[in-house]
Formats: sequence, structure tokens, C-alpha cells
Amino acid sequence: MEDNKGYVRINIDENGIGTIEFYHPQSNSLPGEILSKIAKTITEASLNKEIKVIVLKSAGNRTFCAGASFDELIEIENIKSGIEFFSGFANVINACRKCTKIIIGRVQGKAVGGGVGIASAVDYCFATQHASIKLSELALGIGPFVVGPAVKRKVGLSAMSALAINAEKWFDANWGLQKGLYSEIFQDNESMDKAIDELAFKLSKSHQEATKKLKKVFWKGTENWDELLSKRAKISGELILSEFSKNAIKKIQNK
Repeated sequence: MEDNKGYVRINIDENGIGTIEFYHPQSNSLPGEILSKIAKTITEASLNKEIKVIVLKSAGNRTFCAGASFDELIEIENIKSGIEFFSGFANVINACRKCTKIIIGRVQGKAVGGGVGIASAVDYCFATQHASIKLSELALGIGPFVVGPAVKRKVGLSAMSALAINAEKWFDANWGLQKGLYSEIFQDNESMDKAIDELAFKLSKSHQEATKKLKKVFWKGTENWDELLSKRAKISGELILSEFSKNAIKKIQNK
């Protein structure tokens, strides 16, 4: 995939640390092709015996992920394509859930919508003080139906509800730390990356069977998520067809 269309890359170092990086020129937004590639890369990394631990990150300095691609959202014209698009987010979350390796998240800046979902779906999430979050879906005439279960699992119903209802408000990194979305926050990328390297190295030397069983414990109670997130993708896929949603997206695009 060309850089001007975005990419998803994986690098495996000599310690078995698999670093998955995604990028899109529109603030690391997530068109369907990028979502599909992230899910596929996580699934392949889970099966790769060389990889002991995964680091999931995006490119750039200040924006982790802008969420759904508005260019693709505005083009959705029927329920089939709506379900297909939102299933992309479901597939990424389920890939994280089913992955047998511990996934460390690296959130260097703002995360919106699906980006918050990805941050919620990793097992241990590092962030900087710039990593504010927003679930903007309600402002677009939909709701965080697909990412909601992952966010709720991480921060609880009360905090998830606050994010979903106050859809235009940025919640800062300290809020994310207090609610359990982030495990640790740092002043800058350099200090965060040092901590990520240290933890990833330790985990790469851990007993792999133990981390695999830990992962199952962490995600207990989510066994029905293939079906649940598929149903949620249908809800979002239907709502995005509304005149309200089309107008809301156009307003943002024209700003």
C-alpha cells in the first residue's frame, strides 16, 4: 500500500517483539482497507511463533487515530456497504481479543471514535499527556455501537456513557488514566517509548504459555463478541444512511 493511501507495517526484532504500525495521511483515519489490514496483521502475528509480544502504534507525533474515514462514510449508500464498513472496526477489536499474544498500545496523541476503540482493545496502553480522547459518533447521528463494548470493558459503563453522550468534548489523558483506559502516561514520546521498550523486552522473555493463558483470563466474558459486534455494525450501518448523518459529515468536511 502506497504511503499516500496509508499503510500497515509489521517489524519483528531479534527479541520477538512485533511492532505493528498504521498510517493514513488524514490524521491516521481508518478507511476500510486500513482496518482490514490491521485486523489481518494482528491475526497473522498471533499465529507467528517468532513473535512473543506485540506493540500496536500509529505513525506521527501528535495524532494517534482520527477514527472512521469521513471520505468513506459519506460514500455509504446502502445497508450492505454500511455493515461492511463498520464490520472493519469489529474485526480489529475481535482480532485483538482473540490474539494469543499480549498487545501493548502506544497512543502518542489524540484518539477519536474507532481510535478510542483500538486503544481500549489492547492489553496494556501507554500514552502521552497529549492523548485526549473523544467518542464523536453521536454528533454524526450514529453512536459508538461497535467500539462501545471494548470501551465499556476497559473504563466501565459510567465513563463510557460520559464519552458517548458528551460527543463533542475532549477528555484529557489524565481522565483516561484515572478511568483505566491508559495504564501509564508520559510527558513526551521519548520517555513513553523507553517505557514501552522496557516492558516489551520483559514480556518477550516471559513464559509464553503463561501470557497466553493470562490473555484468556483478561478477555473472559467476551466469547459472544463475534455475534455482538456484528449486530452492532448493523445498527451503525443503518444509522449512517440517515440525512442527519450525511449533513453532519458534510459540515465537518467543509470546516
